[in-house]
Amino acid sequence: MAEPGTLHDALIDELRDTYDAEKQLTKALPKLAKASSNPKLRQAFESHLQETQNQIARLEKVFASLDEKVRGKHCDGIAGIIEEGKSIMEEDFDDTTMDACLIAAGQRAEHYEMAAYGTLIAWAQAMGHTEAAKLLQQTLDEEKAADKKLSGLAEGGINQGAADAAHSEDEEPVGAGSGARKGSAKAGRR
Repeated sequence: MAEPGTLHDALIDELRDTYDAEKQLTKALPKLAKASSNPKLRQAFESHLQETQNQIARLEKVFASLDEKVRGKHCDGIAGIIEEGKSIMEEDFDDTTMDACLIAAGQRAEHYEMAAYGTLIAWAQAMGHTEAAKLLQQTLDEEKAADKKLSGLAEGGINQGAADAAHSEDEEPVGAGSGARKGSAKAGRR
């Protein structure tokens, strides 16, 4: 019978999972950027792609600091989040609504990563891997900043623009007789 794994084994497993997640995101971020109509949102996704590439290099340094081979392990979690993002991009939303949905998709990925890096840091610190913890903390800080930037874009007008567009569709022009059906159909989707 195999010996039970240790926290070190779990750390390496999580590092491999996170390494693969970052690699998957380097393929997804350009698609999010391309689907964005807001130039600031497009730039946020493009700049985070550059950060993600640096984060991959940083993870390689973490592996080296632990005398471990750099290797990824398929990350099902981020794969699912990316698949949800692809589904959103296939929807027929107006530009501002699409941007709001892209922000939501981006933040799902950021929150997943923040959880992973938080765990990695805690485990690395508990085992005295201070260099690894320091490198991982740099990435966690970047992930938090990316999430904050996306929140700022959402709260800075994109969400309100999408909401305003939704409400303008609900409003029935004076004297229009067929608008009641449209309004009730919309109400069923909320």
